[in-house]
Amino acid sequence: MGKILVIAEKPSVGKDIAKVLGCKEKGEGCIIGERYIVTWAIGHLVRLLKPEEYDMKYKRWSFETLPIIPEQMKTKPERKTKKQFDILKKLMNSKEIDYIICATDSGREGELIFRYIYEAVKCKKPFKRLWISSMTDSAIKKGFESLKPGEEYDTLYHSAKCRSEADWLVGMNASRAFSIRYNVLLSIGRVQTPTLSILVQRQKEIDAFVPKDYWEVKADFNGFHGTWTDIKSNETKIFEEQKALEIADKVKDKSGIIKDISQEKKKQPPPLLYDLTELQRDGNKMFGFSASKTLSIAQDLYEKRKMITYPRTDSRYVSTDMIPVLKSTLHKLNIPIYSKFVKPILDKGNLPISKRIVDDSKVTDHYAIIPTDSVPKIDGLTEDEKKIYGLIVKRFLAVFYPDYEYTTTKIITEIENEFFVTKGKTVTQIGWMLFYKNDSKKNEDEQELPVLNKGDSATVFDVKTEKKKTSPPKPYTEASLLSAMENAGRLIEDEALREQLKDSGLGTPATRAAIIERLIQVGYVARKGKALYPTEKGIKLIEIVPEALKSPETTGKWEKGLSSIVKNKMDPQKFMESIVRYVNFIVEASTKSDHPIYFPAETKKKTNKKSGVLGKCPLCNKGDIKENTKAFYCTEWKTGCKFTLWKNSLEQYGQAITSKMVKELLKNKIIKGIDIILPQTHEKARADLQFKLDGNGAVELINVDRI
Repeated sequence: MGKILVIAEKPSVGKDIAKVLGCKEKGEGCIIGERYIVTWAIGHLVRLLKPEEYDMKYKRWSFETLPIIPEQMKTKPERKTKKQFDILKKLMNSKEIDYIICATDSGREGELIFRYIYEAVKCKKPFKRLWISSMTDSAIKKGFESLKPGEEYDTLYHSAKCRSEADWLVGMNASRAFSIRYNVLLSIGRVQTPTLSILVQRQKEIDAFVPKDYWEVKADFNGFHGTWTDIKSNETKIFEEQKALEIADKVKDKSGIIKDISQEKKKQPPPLLYDLTELQRDGNKMFGFSASKTLSIAQDLYEKRKMITYPRTDSRYVSTDMIPVLKSTLHKLNIPIYSKFVKPILDKGNLPISKRIVDDSKVTDHYAIIPTDSVPKIDGLTEDEKKIYGLIVKRFLAVFYPDYEYTTTKIITEIENEFFVTKGKTVTQIGWMLFYKNDSKKNEDEQELPVLNKGDSATVFDVKTEKKKTSPPKPYTEASLLSAMENAGRLIEDEALREQLKDSGLGTPATRAAIIERLIQVGYVARKGKALYPTEKGIKLIEIVPEALKSPETTGKWEKGLSSIVKNKMDPQKFMESIVRYVNFIVEASTKSDHPIYFPAETKKKTNKKSGVLGKCPLCNKGDIKENTKAFYCTEWKTGCKFTLWKNSLEQYGQAITSKMVKELLKNKIIKGIDIILPQTHEKARADLQFKLDGNGAVELINVDRI
């Protein structure tokens, strides 16, 4: 009897699987055991051919050779990882191997990685699929006990192959067509261009916005306060200062009555469990992490720490067979740091399971992201890992807590025929909000109220007018952009409605972070603090491409089509035929494009030269300050000088620290009037920059003035 070959997606995962299977003998690019041989890819070992690899006529970019639509899309091994590809080829076709187990990541891209290799090495052997949602030893063992025939995942492969080929056809042809037409290198993609369009549209709204001054009149009734309101329109803004002053003067020191008191009981169920997009949103909101950084941390928590389940999921539910695991996981989380939150859940006996937690119909390839059924080793985590793991644990515990219940109170006070509205809120059951009460901003209009009755008299003890400005639309953060991508451009707050629209989003949870990073990399988008801004080049690109190429809805429909292929509800060939028609349309549209637009000249990046001396170290007064790729440092660091000024110190303010700035700081001790973006409000401002007096090279902003 021969051996079984197990193919993982990367070496680290291969080693974990080998340990569980008892494989100990190191081979070349593999680990060998009595029954199994475990080997691995290194991500994508195989790629689609470039145009010139089909025919050298495509090497030169010209309209005459467009559109490029190969009769059959072909693949070849990646040059950098060819050695590992050859190892897999030899093993997969070896007579020693009876059959193969595909153990790449349990998702669309993982399936594509394996199938491309399988086809490229011309393997004919049967294969089975390992499908797991956790990297713990017990989960791997259980997965090997319930392997499934490889053909059960054929539709997932067809969807992945269509996605790969569609992106090649659209990206390659559209990029060439518009680059030739406008004589500048342009990167255009099936998903990245509609995503850019969302950012450009918001920027246009911000640029077109004209702020207007308005006033609000606030009255203090000695125990509660109210804001003047036009009862018919429910509007508090007054756009004429004189009118606001007249109202304030009219009610000053006057008495009136409480005209109406209304109360409404409200309840809010716990939030759903995390999928990747929601976790990335909260990572950005709470800690300013990019979507890419949150995914990277989550992947480490899954693969290396084995403390969370598979992160690249689009489901926010778990299946019925997970109920015993949920209870076991809660017992494992009953450690000192979490016990005061876990104990009330366990004390109930039966878990409060609802359709908001367990719903088989809403579990896709994977269930929601939850902690694994193992005692967490918190002390071994990095600070960033603790933050993301903390979010996941908090959400997991919150779903078992009761509803958040409160009563809202609205009081209308009439003074001299003018009406003032007071809003209050009384929490009747904190429920799951216990975990989030410090995260949400308190509404300044909501206040604790004394006992009041309709018809009571009320006297104005003080009144004031407050001048304010209407606010422009906020620029997208990664959190809000992820929401827009998930719902193909529609920003939707309601969780249940978002779930219904998931199949028609831009990209998938696993790819959205990479799309955002790609837009930044090609110079279409700049990250300033938490906000994302389209650059001049990005804005101009959206002006020249046809509506179909930048429409989030069009791409959303394609994503729904890819999802339908997985469910065996759409023929892959029909999907690809629609892509080919679209490519023909795009190329033709580029020839007719007559927008008189000129792109900014591309500046070549200077090669990094070794930095010279920027000045004397202000900390030790001995060493010189020099530059490396990430920071400015003192040459006396070996003797203990701790001067380090990180280049990304002001990243959240939309500024990078340059060698020129450091020279000026070392010489003058201050730089006056640098432009910044305030990270919380995204307002433009100016500030002075200086070294912190007690810092080891750290800097601080002073004299901040909003522009």
